[in-house]
Amino acid sequence: MFYTRIKELRLANSLTQKQVAEVLEMKQEQYQRYESGKREIPLHLLIKLADLYGVTLDYIAGRSEDTGAEELGNIG
Repeated sequence: MFYTRIKELRLANSLTQKQVAEVLEMKQEQYQRYESGKREIPLHLLIKLADLYGVTLDYIAGRSEDTGAEELGNIG
């Protein structure tokens, strides 16, 4: 489930795989394997992605449909 949410979030934020890979300090090819579900993404990277997009880990994991942005102070 992680991979579908991280792709949706990347596209919603108009970022390329290369841009996200740079934030995560890795090559685009490695990030692409995470996003396509070919490789499991480590927790520390999920935390970085949650911080980048201003959402909760529960949202990324598919445990919630609520991004948690309001609780995190990311909405008006």
